[in-house]
Amino acid sequence: MLMNTTIPRIIGACFYYPPQTTLIAVLPELVALFPWPQPELLRQQTERLTEFDAETLMHDYSMLFEGVGMMPAPPWGSVYLDRENLLMGDSTLDYRQFLAQQGMATNTDNPEPEDQFGLMLMAFAYLLESDKPTAAQQLLSEHLLPWAERYLSLVQSSDTEHVFYPQLAEMTWLYLRTLQQQLNLPVEAKELYL
Repeated sequence: MLMNTTIPRIIGACFYYPPQTTLIAVLPELVALFPWPQPELLRQQTERLTEFDAETLMHDYSMLFEGVGMMPAPPWGSVYLDRENLLMGDSTLDYRQFLAQQGMATNTDNPEPEDQFGLMLMAFAYLLESDKPTAAQQLLSEHLLPWAERYLSLVQSSDTEHVFYPQLAEMTWLYLRTLQQQLNLPVEAKELYL
């Protein structure tokens, strides 16, 4: 139950792809798949998220993930981990090397750095499905958790038109923090520059 891959796949897709009604509709089902603290409160929050349709969320998605206007919460790890806040910084190259060691290569239609938050959650799920739990935990400890809390807090405080993405960010941090605690994962200490 703790290492169920449905949760990081669905959440990762929500943080990567444009809003999709089918993804939004399944969010309440994630409550039964994981040992959440306060599951009833989470069930209520996810039910509220299903009230949004994909079209109404497009502006918020564009602002948060495509850079329309000022991007309040860039979704790439290197922006937080690189002194100059660059895309494709050293942390991206380290992550790319990690993926290559696992026999993985990111192949998307977008020429996007691999350290995009949603893509990383989906890579975590893929490693679990490939029976590589040690590598999956390494992905969390070394590549995602060092910057995830900062990123998700910026999403939560973003001036979005709707509460969908801020609430999704809150749920995602709860998921990652619970995973970290339950698995007793060390988080590699890295300096954040954003």
